Amino acid sequence: MGIVQRQGLRNTIISYFGLGLGFVNTVLVLPKLLEPAQIGLTSVLVALATVFAQVSAFGFANMGVRVFPYFRQREAGHHGFLPFLLGVPLLGFALVALVYLVGKPLVLGFYKPDDAQLLSEYYVWGLVLALFTLLLNLQDAYLKGLFHTAFSSFTQEIVLRLLITGGAVLFGSGYLSFQGYVLWYVGVNSGIALLLTVYTAAIGELHLRPTRAALQVRPLGEMLSFAGFALLGNVSGVIIQQIDAIMVGAKVNFDGAGIYGTAFYISTALVLPFRALYKVAFPLLAQYWKDQDLPRMADFYQRTTRLNTALGCYLALGIGLNLDFIYAQMKPAYAAGATAVLILLAGRLFDGITGVNGLIVVTSPRYRYDLLFNVSLAVATILMNLFFIPRLGLTGAAVAAATALFVINVARTWFVWRSFGLQPFDRRVPLLLGIAAVAGLAAWLVPAVESVLVTMLLRSALLTVLYGLLILLTGALPEATALWQQATKRLRR
Repeated sequence: MGIVQRQGLRNTIISYFGLGLGFVNTVLVLPKLLEPAQIGLTSVLVALATVFAQVSAFGFANMGVRVFPYFRQREAGHHGFLPFLLGVPLLGFALVALVYLVGKPLVLGFYKPDDAQLLSEYYVWGLVLALFTLLLNLQDAYLKGLFHTAFSSFTQEIVLRLLITGGAVLFGSGYLSFQGYVLWYVGVNSGIALLLTVYTAAIGELHLRPTRAALQVRPLGEMLSFAGFALLGNVSGVIIQQIDAIMVGAKVNFDGAGIYGTAFYISTALVLPFRALYKVAFPLLAQYWKDQDLPRMADFYQRTTRLNTALGCYLALGIGLNLDFIYAQMKPAYAAGATAVLILLAGRLFDGITGVNGLIVVTSPRYRYDLLFNVSLAVATILMNLFFIPRLGLTGAAVAAATALFVINVARTWFVWRSFGLQPFDRRVPLLLGIAAVAGLAAWLVPAVESVLVTMLLRSALLTVLYGLLILLTGALPEATALWQQATKRLRR
């Protein structure tokens, strides 16, 4: 898997380091320095900015990755691809900004008076955040097409988290007011987009001169058609991912949004390795479709599913078994999200195990069908949130999110199998699940001691040793066996 292994390894290392920084942010810094309502405010701002950024993008990020193989020609500036990729979404942002500002009373009307007043103070900054989120997504798509994904991961997973941590420390030390912290938060998120621009220029790929060739390499109607479908799909995806933060803030309060947002982030630790791989998988699958290389795609599909199953089960067990330790590092109010974490972990694990089904569909000639999945699921997610949140509060939002992940992945996996004869599972996947169950049960049976730190270390050590040993003895993950053999050979030398 050549380039996938190189870029994937770099992205995985960066993601795991970013995971450590994220843990510091989520567990050791933000919940100690900020009240749940303050974290809730930033969560709602990010959610609103993400939704409006996706609408502005008009699906050009996905479209760009899909068609870039046809434009790729460095000496010709990729035929003006980058100005075309940026231009239409920026025009769209002007219209979205108008809607965002005019719709302010409507948005604030969904929240309780105290929360609405707090959001009103920072509402315009949400628009700034939306603009730079748009630029970040477009540049990230361009770098994916160039197979330069590691630096983008580095800036988003490490640099951004370090800067957010720095802002929180400044706030806690009294150097920043809460208003100053929010502006810092918006500023560093915006700065990442500018940093990617500098990087693109440094590698000699910042080709900003527009050319007519950009409209001739591929039929314009075809590109706009794909972008339009991708727009609806992306907006649906954002609704699936972000609507819970918005609706918890509206149906509960900003305190609830902060507690749920923290629980949501803890569960996100599970998906970081998946995201690292998907950054490289997207352009690679587009290339497979261009070359009509279904055998290699089938092999890649099962390899990634197997790897995601092994990593996902280990991380899900590690997080779930040690929630007492994780929440012991926060203010007591945040522990109300523990049940939500477990439910979200289950949904995210299933999402990872089912592999890259969504990417296969969206890069395939039948990409339009993915729109049907996403729109239906977005509507269902909103309805489920409306039903579950008033009845179960934070737990209801988690149930809605996990159910959404389960439904869309079952539908996509079935569709990929029926349409292309590709399925993600081989005989090793059930074996990996069985190994995870045995190792997880053994770690869970370790009795809790007075110190939550010692309990965490004992359970984690047993889980790691037993899980790794069983994988090597059974050969359930050939990639892990090969790495182990290489490592032992080097040690012998």
